[in-house]
Order: sequence, then C-alpha cells, then structure tokens
Amino acid sequence: MIQQVLILLMFLAAVAYMLRMVYQVFVAKSGCAKSCGACSTIDFKKIQQDLEKQQAKA
Repeated sequence: MIQQVLILLMFLAAVAYMLRMVYQVFVAKSGCAKSCGACSTIDFKKIQQDLEKQQAKA
C-alpha cells in the first residue's frame, strides 16, 4: 500500500512538472521558456537596427 502511494506521489509530481513547463512555454513574455538566461541576452531588434545602420552607410 505504501509503495503504491509513493508511486502515485511521484507520478503526480512528474505531471505537475510537465504542466509547469507547458505553462511557461505559453506564458513566456520574451525569449524562450527554458529560463537558462541565454535567450534574454540576445536582442534581435538591436541587431536588426545595427544591420540597417550598416547598410545605410554602405
């Protein structure tokens, strides 16, 4: 009986973790939902502006 309860708790924890990951994907305001910090350091708008400035000078 205790083993079944422990397995159920582990299963519910895994389901909660997966639901949290899916929720973060849909709620992410910018970048990705991995929360590793790598995506937030890349500013695509600034890169695009810099490229446009370089093309305008050439």
